[in-house]
Amino acid sequence: MRDVLPEIMRWYRSGLKFGLATVVSTFSSAPRPPGAAMAVRGDEVVGSVSGGCVEGAVFELAGEIDTPVLQRYGVTDDDAFAVGLTCGGIIDILVEPISIETFPQLGEVAASIEAHEPVAVATVVSGPGHMGARRIVWPDRASGTLGVRRLDEAVDDDARGMLAQGVTGIRRYGGEGERRLDDLAVFVHAFAPPPRMLVFGAIDFAAAVARVGKFLGYHVTVCDARPVFATAKRFPDADEVVVKWPHDYLAAVEVDERTVICVLTHDPKFDVPLLEVALRTDAGYVGAMGSRRTHEDRLARLREAGLTEEELSRLRSPIGLDLGARTPEETAVSIAAELIQLRWGGTGRPLSTTRGRIHHESP
Repeated sequence: MRDVLPEIMRWYRSGLKFGLATVVSTFSSAPRPPGAAMAVRGDEVVGSVSGGCVEGAVFELAGEIDTPVLQRYGVTDDDAFAVGLTCGGIIDILVEPISIETFPQLGEVAASIEAHEPVAVATVVSGPGHMGARRIVWPDRASGTLGVRRLDEAVDDDARGMLAQGVTGIRRYGGEGERRLDDLAVFVHAFAPPPRMLVFGAIDFAAAVARVGKFLGYHVTVCDARPVFATAKRFPDADEVVVKWPHDYLAAVEVDERTVICVLTHDPKFDVPLLEVALRTDAGYVGAMGSRRTHEDRLARLREAGLTEEELSRLRSPIGLDLGARTPEETAVSIAAELIQLRWGGTGRPLSTTRGRIHHESP
């Protein structure tokens, strides 16, 4: 829903009713992940739930929706191209009417998303509960009810855990919130703050990496100790540009398993102390630019600094996938490719040489 939020909030604040279709679960090679959304009001459409496969059918359903419904779309022998997924996948889509009356907390949800405050929307999508019942969960509070106090409490716990991990999906419970049963399905749409990309080294390669990082949805910070190079004008795509010694800055900021650290400094006096800190954080990715000779010299210096082989094994260096990249922009693409590969567990090989599923589940 994040990508359609500006438009639907314009409708919402104008007091208009519209249909909202959200992917809640996928099977096999579904083209869009859970959380992908499409909104319909009259002849206006924003967003997408399948990349074009079932948009026509969803448009018709969402345009006349009065009560929430869970609709499954997949390939059928009789009608594969009309309302199915030609890629062979299956998707479950929740279609619901949205207005100030049906979703009074949407304004609060939108404000939290825009402020990068974690918030989750939990909705009953099947089972003995009230279809479409909704509860909004923040780290420190909650609003609305799914109808049963024990169910609310169980969902609150799970939703906060999913927020911490940045995970969206379905959780199943008994009618009274029992965790070992699966009578009732609740879709938890977690809007966690965007993951961070920390780019060290205010060089031309950093500008390209910041650009592609922003494109991929990261909150991008560029850091360098040299004020003449670390300027907002040189890095217009970065969310912030920091003038500080890289290792001092990294030691002072919050780093979690979704954080990406790109070390592009090329200078041992910057990158060795920086990597000493980086490789001991919880960052999900630590990459460093440089030749293979630079890499070997860097490893030797880090070993002298006391890093263990296990810590050094986390270092992605030379940074990026082997695409033959030369320019800053091509190098940024190779780094982005490695990030995507690690996130979804891809092989990094041409799809024409592989078999099986194209879309991977997160490893």
